[in-house]
Amino acid sequence: MAIVRIDLPDQLAQEAERAGLLSPASLEQILRQQLHTQAAERLQVAIKRMDDADDTPYMSPEEVAKEIAIMRAERRAAR
Repeated sequence: MAIVRIDLPDQLAQEAERAGLLSPASLEQILRQQLHTQAAERLQVAIKRMDDADDTPYMSPEEVAKEIAIMRAERRAAR
């Protein structure tokens, strides 16, 4: 278990103490929630980057078959 020291303005520390936010259980819950929120935000950013980067048009099965036929004809002609 780690010991963490934080410096807070007096008024904020007093308000947080009165609200029960400085207990180990409360601080753990707050930190875990914040870590979860940040991870979700990073995931959303990564998904957005992937969506933005995927500009490649998809080929239909017919287009794929046509390209294969062209490639095969070129190979036959080269022999």
